[in-house]
Amino acid sequence: MTFAQPGGWEVPPSHPGGWPHGPVPLDPSLAPAPRYGTGSLSDLLPAALTGLGLPGHERAFALPPADRVCVFLIDGLGWEVLRAHPSVAPFLTSLLPSSNAGAGKPISVGFPSTTATSLASLGTGLPPAAHGMVGYRVLDPDSGALMNQLRWEPWTEPSRWQPHPTLFVRADGAGVAACQVSAPHFERTPLTRVALSGGTFLGRSDPWERIDEAARRIAEADRTLVYTYYAELDGAGHRFGIDSEEWRAQLSRVDALAQRLAERLPPRAVLYITGDHGMVDVPRTEEARFDFDHDWELRAGVAQLGGEGRARHLYAVPGAAADVHAVWREVLAEDAWVATRDEAVALGWFGPPGTGVEARVGPRIGDVVVAMSGEAAVIASETEPRESALIGMHGSLTPAEQLVPLLEVRT
Repeated sequence: MTFAQPGGWEVPPSHPGGWPHGPVPLDPSLAPAPRYGTGSLSDLLPAALTGLGLPGHERAFALPPADRVCVFLIDGLGWEVLRAHPSVAPFLTSLLPSSNAGAGKPISVGFPSTTATSLASLGTGLPPAAHGMVGYRVLDPDSGALMNQLRWEPWTEPSRWQPHPTLFVRADGAGVAACQVSAPHFERTPLTRVALSGGTFLGRSDPWERIDEAARRIAEADRTLVYTYYAELDGAGHRFGIDSEEWRAQLSRVDALAQRLAERLPPRAVLYITGDHGMVDVPRTEEARFDFDHDWELRAGVAQLGGEGRARHLYAVPGAAADVHAVWREVLAEDAWVATRDEAVALGWFGPPGTGVEARVGPRIGDVVVAMSGEAAVIASETEPRESALIGMHGSLTPAEQLVPLLEVRT
């Protein structure tokens, strides 16, 4: 079957008799799914709130109780890259062999492994299938436009897009002194509102002042929940790659910041250090960068291209989803797990298998979902020039992107 497009070209037929033009495509059922409910980023705060004595947050993933909890989230800190740089991050590395249950080991983030999705999972304690932040750029079914969930463009009412209360709101309502200490420009962003709001927000531009303020807030009450954040490691990885001196300099700085915070913990406190995703470097070669804007096979039948280079949502022309799925499977072959929307949901990419997705969330997921498996990416050099020029990327299901450390310091 083929179907004509306005430009006069046609989608090539699928190959029911096999894959004569290359390797057999990867089986998406063999992709490593996130550990929702048993060891994912969305389980961290529910376990911490249970330890603070708040009922209703119990899960299979548990952490020892503490009266004062601080979460230091380092954007872009993956498990694999941390373990690969012990001399650059000696303090963080010293926390890896912890014997405490659940700590000192990797946890997974969700899918896609990207900041907006991960922050929503952390702050709400929900998987993407429930909170609805299912990608970097996804379809708003009400407007028909692609919505960038990190930059919140075009504007969409936050409470409509993500209606669930955050765990900071719940903690604050239960008498826990909740606080976020972050860069001032994050205070009023829609992403902060839907993912991290609740309690007190304190803006500090200087990261050392941020760390010191977080330490003060941990000690301010008998029961506290403090969140603080560092973004520059991720930025260095995107611009220069994780195999760069600039990235290593940022990792060294992060290590010093974490040690400073750990040394200032008050009694009866615990510090959890984690990340929102890892990262891989994508070579600047044609073999590693499939350019959607210049590949007629990949463009065929795709009405809108969502997601990001390592995790794509494909919104098909009506009636074209099956052909788009077949073509992308063949073209990407060993470079990606390519699944239909129903397959991705059933396999547990967006939430625990068997739980489905909330009704408002389903249409945001592409008709076809693409998770890159190696070091390649699907870029769009003309329509996404800035993102396409990045060296370090993330978003997929590989351990390098999915696994983040959960490091613990307890007093």
